[in-house]
Amino acid sequence: MGGTGMYKVQRDEGFAKFLWNSETKQFLGRTGTSWCKIGVFYVVFYSCLAGFFAAMLAVFYQTLDTEHMPTYIPGDGGSILKNPAMGYRPSPQLDNIESTLIWYRNGEADSISHWVKSLSDFIEPYEGTQGTNIECSDDKRPGNKEVCKFMDTWLKGNCTKGNSWGYASGSPCIFLKLNKMIGWVPDLYETIDELPDDMSADLKNYITEQTKLNGNVMPKMIWVSCEGENPSDEEYIGIRKYSPWQGFPSYYFPFNNVPGYLSPIVAVEFESTKPNVLINIECRAWARNIVYDRANRFGLVSFQILRD
Repeated sequence: MGGTGMYKVQRDEGFAKFLWNSETKQFLGRTGTSWCKIGVFYVVFYSCLAGFFAAMLAVFYQTLDTEHMPTYIPGDGGSILKNPAMGYRPSPQLDNIESTLIWYRNGEADSISHWVKSLSDFIEPYEGTQGTNIECSDDKRPGNKEVCKFMDTWLKGNCTKGNSWGYASGSPCIFLKLNKMIGWVPDLYETIDELPDDMSADLKNYITEQTKLNGNVMPKMIWVSCEGENPSDEEYIGIRKYSPWQGFPSYYFPFNNVPGYLSPIVAVEFESTKPNVLINIECRAWARNIVYDRANRFGLVSFQILRD
């Protein structure tokens, strides 16, 4: 026991002497001068390292346009993005963010409040004068620093904020948009004969009618259609009304990240969906360079509506 106690005393004394040696004036085995030298060395070393890193980062940022245009964009073939995706609103509820089901009860304000608020929040940038945004048409396309106007007042039927976007009256509205892809230019169908065989008869008839109204010139449009995914869904989906157009006008493209740009919207009003039935709906964009692939979800968006 005595030997063990002596060992502990010697160990403690040795450690205390390592911390501070009063004879040599050393702290942790180094004198003040030694600590000063090594401190100066590491300050200089890490300052040079930080300076080198900052210089390399500055050189790297010279190759990027962080305010306007990225280095690789879909239009020049350098981007991995080749096909525009479609999106829709209203957004799902936060407690089930991956859900694509739009479910509500007729006549219940609490049941529709989330869907109404989601659409109202989304439409806010489209309200008002929109600054210097210009009125566009097929014959009047925007210049390099101009963007086309899109107003919320162009939406018709029940697809208005005053009508609670149709949810209070049993005719829910869905907003469709193409996701922004810098530099992407749609390759449009130009004649009726070019329309693909798998395009729905209703959309072909609509395009034919619009072409006649436009002096037998097909409007320059990325066309849109919403159908039931299955025959049973098509039976229950009912009447669909599109506004302001059944597609996205080509003069909104390409998107070049110009300040003030607003994506065009297609509002789809599902006027007479059958209640108490889950309806699977697929909305598709039509252009020659929009690839349609249901398995990989290219060129389409799908969701479900359940109205109790």
